Amino acid sequence: MARLELKNINKIYPDGAHIIKDANLVIEDGEFTVFVGPSGCGKSTMLRMVAGLEEISSGDMLIDGDVVNTLSPTDRGIGMVFQSYALYPHMTVFENIAFGLKLAKKPKEEIEQAVKNVAEMLELTKLLTQRPSQLSGGQRQRVAIGRAIVRDPKVFLLDEPLSNLDAALRVRMRLQLADYHKKLKSTVIYVTHDQVEAMTLADKIVVLKDGLVEQVGSPLDLYYFPKTLFVAGFIGSPKMNLIPATLKHATEDRATVEVGDYTFEAEVNAEAATQGALMTLGIRPEDIHLAESGVGVRVEGMERLGTESLLYTTLLRGGQEVLVRVPGTVHVEVGQHLNIHIPAEKCHLFDSKGKAFTRSFTLDDLITLPPQVRQAS
Repeated sequence: MARLELKNINKIYPDGAHIIKDANLVIEDGEFTVFVGPSGCGKSTMLRMVAGLEEISSGDMLIDGDVVNTLSPTDRGIGMVFQSYALYPHMTVFENIAFGLKLAKKPKEEIEQAVKNVAEMLELTKLLTQRPSQLSGGQRQRVAIGRAIVRDPKVFLLDEPLSNLDAALRVRMRLQLADYHKKLKSTVIYVTHDQVEAMTLADKIVVLKDGLVEQVGSPLDLYYFPKTLFVAGFIGSPKMNLIPATLKHATEDRATVEVGDYTFEAEVNAEAATQGALMTLGIRPEDIHLAESGVGVRVEGMERLGTESLLYTTLLRGGQEVLVRVPGTVHVEVGQHLNIHIPAEKCHLFDSKGKAFTRSFTLDDLITLPPQVRQAS
């Protein structure tokens, strides 16, 4: 286990491409941290810089307080799992897992015991004599993970390790990865473009955009308190509704905005903003309720997903698109007119530069416990 710190890290290629820009980040000992963002945002480049596979243009990278900028990947104590399994096809599962230990000239007995322990944890014991061509995709991925684990590295780096698996297997592997982390209590950095993976696996999420760190926080922090318009639109599936608006009035705990002919309120502190300023109103699809009266919308399309349905609507006065998540048993038809209610306490508000106004409550105010937990306490 290890504590990792990035101080003003930059990556600039000879052609002038500035890929990572003044990245500052602390990953605590034992944390499962996920780098997430769209293709080309720099997440894999940052991971490779941590691994020592990419040179740092400027800034310092520290592991347990020691600067490691010039250290080789081997000397950094890094274990890496790539998107491609990168297994040796002519070697057995045992030989693939043991390969790094053999290169390090570890004693034979130590290698055998280490591979045995890892194989038991990853449920690979019965497969140790087989070759990669005889394994399923999930089994190959576990072998790749085992090859990293057996070296007992300070930091595990995983670069989109589940992207080659089918949807059902990805879900199972996510659960297994979370279980491995609990057992190993290791420091993990995981790269993905899939924000669902990020939300389900991470202790801490690092959202990247165009080489910049947009926001760092827990999954719930980023979901309920996005600091920028980009994070608000990126985190969450389906994504947050982001509707152009104009500020009408604001106090320290509530703002009133206009969207076409409609007026909405948001429990945010926007009193420093100027009346008439252009804003973006954010509301998640699950926070919008169907109502007997209120804001009128027209159903333009729908997706029935079983327990829930997604309604693609437009405001009757203004035409802005609004996605609404409703129970799957709600019966509506395309072209139907409905009324919706958008609660002020569920709304987000962003200024013209995409910066979020502070909400009038904290994450602790939102956390609830099941009734039996409250009774027990």
